[in-house]
Amino acid sequence: MQRTVLLAAFAAGISAVTAAPVNYKLPDEVAAFKPGPNLDIVQGNCSACHSADYIATQPPMKDKKGFWQAEVTKMIKVYGAPIDDADVAKIVDYLAATY
Repeated sequence: MQRTVLLAAFAAGISAVTAAPVNYKLPDEVAAFKPGPNLDIVQGNCSACHSADYIATQPPMKDKKGFWQAEVTKMIKVYGAPIDDADVAKIVDYLAATY
């Protein structure tokens, strides 16, 4: 019984090693950030982790500046986004004015 289990495990390992790789092409990125002041700062910081579509899908809100301030703060504190303190207000202003 033990020998059968070992042979089955060995055979499974061999088939995993010899499996052919799967090749695929990702679709081209079509999302783009809307034009606006500080666009370059937003592109440099935000697009490192997600697309412009992610930002555009956020729900409508009354307090845009407060919402985006909380989102940028979350990206820094929770997800570790390496955003300079000097860029935070510029990013928030862009997002509040544009989205």
